[in-house]
Amino acid sequence: MTDAAISEPGLLRLSLHDVSKTFTMHLRGGVVLPVVGDVSFDVHAGECVVLGGPSGAGKSSILKMAYGNYGADSGAIRFHRGGGDSIDLVTATPRETLELRRATVGYVSQFLRTVPRVSALDVVAEPLLAHGASRGEARTRAGMLLARLNLPERLWSLPPATFSGGEQQRVNIARGFITDHPVLLLDEPTASLDATNRKAVIAMVEEKKRAGIAMLGIFHDDDVRAQVADCIVDVTRFAARAA
Repeated sequence: MTDAAISEPGLLRLSLHDVSKTFTMHLRGGVVLPVVGDVSFDVHAGECVVLGGPSGAGKSSILKMAYGNYGADSGAIRFHRGGGDSIDLVTATPRETLELRRATVGYVSQFLRTVPRVSALDVVAEPLLAHGASRGEARTRAGMLLARLNLPERLWSLPPATFSGGEQQRVNIARGFITDHPVLLLDEPTASLDATNRKAVIAMVEEKKRAGIAMLGIFHDDDVRAQVADCIVDVTRFAARAA
């Protein structure tokens, strides 16, 4: 973890201001479906902000806009990188978006997408290698995380495509947590996990907080949400404005 992340607790890392999103149904005569509107909230270093609300309220759409998988129709999604430097993802170029993902924002999705025949250990280690770590260092760190998430060592050399859903999710979590991105997005990381591994993830989230990482996530498990959330943003109020 960088000294900057540790020494600047509470620093604004991510801000959404008046963000809106619609989907156009081209196969339904161009019908425009509003998703969310006027989305505004902040995420500071060392806190975990959780998106709350029922299924279909727009939680995943907000998270995907914050990673650039969905484009926002309007507003600003600004990542604050320290020293007064920031970038608005809504107006960023594709090159700027890729650089933002490389250096600033990590993402734990619900689904693991990997290259076939690559071992679980190397899948987890890859983001750290991309940040300049040696192969030995990256694989050691990957092994520590997989062990912490109770994935048997006999599976580490196998491709995750052969794993169960819960095993794949643990690989996914380890891959997302291995780097020290200042911002981390979490899309239901505990959805496929048993109680033991949910506790492990909760502990990992708490460690990221102490290190000054800003997190924005979706957690459908009430117990997990209660333990990790510093703030719950009710997404239904944004969906109502969009209607």
